[in-house]
Amino acid sequence: AMNKIDKPNADPNRLKQQLAEIELVPDDWDGDTIVVPISAKQKIGLDDLLEAILLVADNMEIQANPKGKVIGTVIEAEIDKSKGVVATLLVQNGTLEIGDTVVAGTAYGKLRAMFDYRGRKVRKAEPSTPVSVMGLNEVPSAGEIFEVLDNEKEARQLLSERQQAAST
Repeated sequence: AMNKIDKPNADPNRLKQQLAEIELVPDDWDGDTIVVPISAKQKIGLDDLLEAILLVADNMEIQANPKGKVIGTVIEAEIDKSKGVVATLLVQNGTLEIGDTVVAGTAYGKLRAMFDYRGRKVRKAEPSTPVSVMGLNEVPSAGEIFEVLDNEKEARQLLSERQQAAST
């Protein structure tokens, strides 16, 4: 997205030249890089940008690796009176399994149970699968990235490092 095209000093050709210099040749210069001029403030070109994103996504074979490192995003989380902390996680890469040690922001824990979107128990969740999990020590924030570590000792160490970094 080439933003701020509404500015009086905007120079689209200069930007395209700079992109070409780092081997990102714009598509209108017979290259492979789609450049869409937009103005976020005036809402110009946003539909063209969405169309370009869909075009690229359709033409590329982007796939998650179910055997790779487990990462994903916290969709929502709450404290249930009978179950404790329940978090809905969206697995984006790897396969999440019961017994995995998960860290999400300042929350961590060993997964005791997982449920699919219908509330049925599941043992594992592959990429693009949302699951509700139990076993975290506190409620993580929505939008936090979660990852799986080898054990709780590593999880506590990572959290300690994050807290030290946040305090400095």
